[in-house]
Amino acid sequence: MLTLIVKFLVKPDQLVAFIQVLNTNRLGSQNEPGMREMRFFQGKDSPNTIFAYERWENAQAHQEHVNQPYTQTLLQLAESALLSPIEVMTLNDTDPAPLHENNPKQVQAEDDVFSLFFIFKIKEAYKEQLLQQFTSHVAQTRSEEPGNIVFDLYTIDGQDDTLVIYEHWRKESDLWDIHFKQPYVIETNKLLEQAIVGDMKQYMNFVNEF
Repeated sequence: MLTLIVKFLVKPDQLVAFIQVLNTNRLGSQNEPGMREMRFFQGKDSPNTIFAYERWENAQAHQEHVNQPYTQTLLQLAESALLSPIEVMTLNDTDPAPLHENNPKQVQAEDDVFSLFFIFKIKEAYKEQLLQQFTSHVAQTRSEEPGNIVFDLYTIDGQDDTLVIYEHWRKESDLWDIHFKQPYVIETNKLLEQAIVGDMKQYMNFVNEF
């Protein structure tokens, strides 16, 4: 399995056209046998920041996707529509692994889903300690918090100083009013205060799915 986060910083006057091409790309990819998941998100505080979360059967399936005409159209538009080069993050699972299709939790009609990409820099000396701490943190979040839908921790290929948490909550208050008050979260945050580079809030990307 190949899991990617792709970040696009789009020129404001190109945003509508770029989103249209992304949607065309997603529609075409639905017919590709190697595509497992493709979701697009727009920054709440920075609407011209777009994140793609993608899962592919393997690297070959992704390369076949890149070769498709609709992906080539997207890449050609990106040359003129973006403020900076496309940022591709190749993700590695941690323990416990993401549940994906085995996740028993599903979005309900009454949910006002609150989503977040927490992509944060750490002091490398703390990496193993953080991964160990998050083993229980992730497991408890999934099993003990009904307001959580997805909570996955990843490392990034070639970026030993960066971790990613990909999160979906049934509503915003499930994160701030419940999750952050759990004992295991308080314990993790104490470690993060030592391990993280700079202010934690700068790494929180709150997004809306489209």
